[in-house]
Amino acid sequence: MTIAQQERTTAAPHGFEVSVTSGLERYSVRHGDLELTSVFQPIFSLSHMRAVGYEGLLRAHDALDRPVSPLDVFGQAARIGDVLQVDRLAQALHLENFKVLGAEKEWLFLNVHPGALTDPYHAAALLANLRRLDLSPRRIVLEVLEQRAEDLERLADAVRKFRELGFLIALDDFGAGHSNVERIWQLNPDIVKLDRIMLSHAAHRADMATILPGLVALLHEAGKLVLIEGVETEHEAQMALGCNADFVQGFFFGRPNPGAADSAQAVICISEVTERYRDQTEARERRNASRLAPYIRAFERAAERLAAGELLDEVCWNFLALDHAARCFLLDEKGRQAGRNVVLRADRASHETRFLPLADAQGANWLRRPYFRAAINAPDRVHVTRPYLSINEALPCVTLSVVTHVGEQTCVLCGDIDWVEE
Repeated sequence: MTIAQQERTTAAPHGFEVSVTSGLERYSVRHGDLELTSVFQPIFSLSHMRAVGYEGLLRAHDALDRPVSPLDVFGQAARIGDVLQVDRLAQALHLENFKVLGAEKEWLFLNVHPGALTDPYHAAALLANLRRLDLSPRRIVLEVLEQRAEDLERLADAVRKFRELGFLIALDDFGAGHSNVERIWQLNPDIVKLDRIMLSHAAHRADMATILPGLVALLHEAGKLVLIEGVETEHEAQMALGCNADFVQGFFFGRPNPGAADSAQAVICISEVTERYRDQTEARERRNASRLAPYIRAFERAAERLAAGELLDEVCWNFLALDHAARCFLLDEKGRQAGRNVVLRADRASHETRFLPLADAQGANWLRRPYFRAAINAPDRVHVTRPYLSINEALPCVTLSVVTHVGEQTCVLCGDIDWVEE
């Protein structure tokens, strides 16, 4: 051991040792018959294209140098009532190794058992370690583990006090276990980490793939940054980009490692996946434009004929004859529907009987709908909405809309198209 290593070991908590593996120094400590140490998984900002933080992860080996799962370490600690002590030990270990890591600006994400947050001794020990290592609380993100808390009010009060000291708060594993939206209001985290199970479902189910961007948008509206964890494939990385996540974590971008992330490799990886995402998005937009073209042409012709004095039921036939056209309807200048929906196909009329209470839309007010507002604000062209859920039969659709005139009245002609992503 060098003199510098001896000095660092002397300054570290009792029992900590410095070892060198592959040229990297790191601390370890014995707990029972286990040797514990740290690795760090980088957390990347997709916009900055670099690591902005590291999550400290526990690694354990038994007396025969066989790896032991961290779940087993904490499981055994829980069985003997030692979980808070192991939690504090792991945090102290991660702090020592994070200091050795040499990160100058990045956050350290620390997993924290809810019981440890409400323990005054834990708070005092954590602050003492930070002072000794000259680390600001603003460099630390406390990850509140997603599990049942016996006293949520007490936990929320503890979280508030840590935040007042400068710590950031992350809610871990959202979307699994005991997580729900109410927990976000109770704990008011700065960052919400979406559990890998949500990303996995979205990668294999079209309905979940549609929900994920909406969930991220909801969390953003609530003032929370969003981190998607468990990104392991390029497809999942593309989904994280597509749903506008702020941060990503996972094997695709960087594996847990004793050392810091390779910044040059991170730029290359994120740049390449972003470039492919852009190419795929542009290709999808071209396909959608081609797909919509015949509907728009038929819809424009219907608006012209309506303005020329023909009846709504007659002008919509060519539009409604197209494969996925659903209905046409007419709104007045205040968004109220004049007349019933015009539906051409008998099979659609039969299908809509499941939603019979919604079938008669005469007099309904669609003032709030984006298709009405877009048409009124820019009356010189046909507008196409983003896909959304139609209230008529709870199916995805897009709506075309354009301002036209019936006699002397300003109206908005609308046409719905069933929309399934191809």
